[in-house]
Amino acid sequence: MRLQDKVCLVTGGAAGIGRATAERFAEEGATVILCDLNEEQGRATAAAIGGHFYKVNVADRQAVGAWVDEVVAQYGRVDVLVNNAGVLRDSTLVKVKDGELVKQMSEADFDLVIAVNLKGVFNCTQAVVPHMIRQGGGVILNASSIVGLDGNFGQTNYVATKAAVIGMTKVWARELGRAGIRVNAIAPGFTATEMVTAMPENVLAGMKGRTPLGRLGEPRDIANAYLFLASDEASFITGEVLRVDGGIVVGT
Repeated sequence: MRLQDKVCLVTGGAAGIGRATAERFAEEGATVILCDLNEEQGRATAAAIGGHFYKVNVADRQAVGAWVDEVVAQYGRVDVLVNNAGVLRDSTLVKVKDGELVKQMSEADFDLVIAVNLKGVFNCTQAVVPHMIRQGGGVILNASSIVGLDGNFGQTNYVATKAAVIGMTKVWARELGRAGIRVNAIAPGFTATEMVTAMPENVLAGMKGRTPLGRLGEPRDIANAYLFLASDEASFITGEVLRVDGGIVVGT
């Protein structure tokens, strides 16, 4: 019961890594409050773990502030924030054929991924931190990715956000350490979420083949890493990026 009596927020908690993290935290005694835009799955997850669901768009600053204020009013504190919410809109920067531009990453797709994956982390953290300072400490955990460290073909927008999250993690660890707030990031590798497992078998085989441990990660693998960093077992760890990737190095 490593999170007994802890109030933990998980963004993007309806499915995938977010759901696994919410489940794992609840198993360890936490009161789990999750948010997502998928109301049906979010409510199902909350019901399954005895948690609480809010429909919140993390890119909406006002909605995030109202959510956090309501949680604090009801539960009195926030001990852990997991900034897990994220979206993908993959495309190469440009595609040129016979010297002519035929396709490029759209500005709308770039802006959406930045808004959710980067500004969403900023919005949620900035809303939660004043409460953590007043209560004497807390834990912020940010979802980065191995592609934020190594880059990846066709993911200019996504990689930009995941690299930036690493930078913010290191800044906040410095700024907030004296307030007793630890800030760390997780960098998952290829993980068998619903989105990934729906890919063609040859693509999945390629992912496994590039991973030294020979398999995809399970959402629970990532959740266990979040659990460790959220717990007092990691009380002297801050400003770190933990790769949970089966040993992969993303190639070209």
